[in-house]
Amino acid sequence: MRILTLDHHNHSQLADILSEDGWVVACLCAAWCGSCREYFANFTALAQRHPQVQFAWIDIEDQAELVGDLDIDNFPTLLIQRGDVVTFLAPVEMDLRLAERILLAQMSKSVEELQSEAQSSEERRLWQQEGNLLRRLTNS
Repeated sequence: MRILTLDHHNHSQLADILSEDGWVVACLCAAWCGSCREYFANFTALAQRHPQVQFAWIDIEDQAELVGDLDIDNFPTLLIQRGDVVTFLAPVEMDLRLAERILLAQMSKSVEELQSEAQSSEERRLWQQEGNLLRRLTNS
């Protein structure tokens, strides 16, 4: 599956995948960010290795209405979500292997485990409120 560069015309495509309990890995980035441009090659390689997952490239400035008040303080930031559950939301190192380990760890968990972990800490509860792409996409 190719990387979906999110724009105002394809929000529904990403929302449909999440509505069907699909996995989405989104890189939250900015066009001016050199690290983001550098990371794109790793993100593309990760997408090629996991065609069952939808990968999305979200420029936080171009998609400011969607991203809203989500606090992105470092790039690249990955958001991993299955259906209505945000399973990971944090900056990552430039290392492809690290991103892949994070993704595989999340994908190895049952829906029940993911839902339980989503409520397990204040930080993760905040991810559900502020980082949930499905809710942001369907409310935009």
